[in-house]
Amino acid sequence: MKGTSAGVVRTIKRHAGRLELDTSHFTGQRRWSDTQLRQVMLGATCWADVLTGLGVVDNAENRVRVKGHSARLGLDCTHLRTPQAASPAGEVFDQPFRPELLRYAASAVAMAWFSLRGCAVALPIEPQEYDLLVTTRTGIQRVQVKTCAARDSKGRWQVGVGRRPYVLDKSAGKMPYDPDSLDLFFIVLGDGSIYVIPSSVLAGRVGIDAATYARFRVGDASSLMQ
Repeated sequence: MKGTSAGVVRTIKRHAGRLELDTSHFTGQRRWSDTQLRQVMLGATCWADVLTGLGVVDNAENRVRVKGHSARLGLDCTHLRTPQAASPAGEVFDQPFRPELLRYAASAVAMAWFSLRGCAVALPIEPQEYDLLVTTRTGIQRVQVKTCAARDSKGRWQVGVGRRPYVLDKSAGKMPYDPDSLDLFFIVLGDGSIYVIPSSVLAGRVGIDAATYARFRVGDASSLMQ
């Protein structure tokens, strides 16, 4: 049967429920199962403990996903708290930079960069191929934000500038953006380099070596990554 068909999946789920089959070990798109979540929840004192126990990055997206799944399973979460550790007076904040979180922060970096240049920035009210709308002297620009957290094995900043097609199969290869649907790519690298590249320059591409586009390097946010 076709595993990417929503109708097929619903039918299988319905029959599994009718036969009272245990599916708690299924993970789907997750790397953890219902059983693992139940076990981790027993020894956890806060949500950070839960995400660490499941082996996933502690960020807002994953917290919402785990909290929602816990609610659907009817798990008791009343014992979980958010640590409120007070910093000693005069102590300098020294929480380290986490490269894997760059993709979550990049849109905020882009908004600040454009705002500091007198450009009004807006977020789309529903999912679009662009991440930001920016009002410039030449009109409204549709901006797609991309990141690359680390160099590859050859020391290159290889940036993905493609998108996945809108299909259920997550293994589907990436495809280029339609150059008519975007105006600019705002790219942030793990060393803080910022590039603003017209979509027409990257038309038809799904990946680039940032060094090839050095003339479009417009700034440096390396202090944020130290």
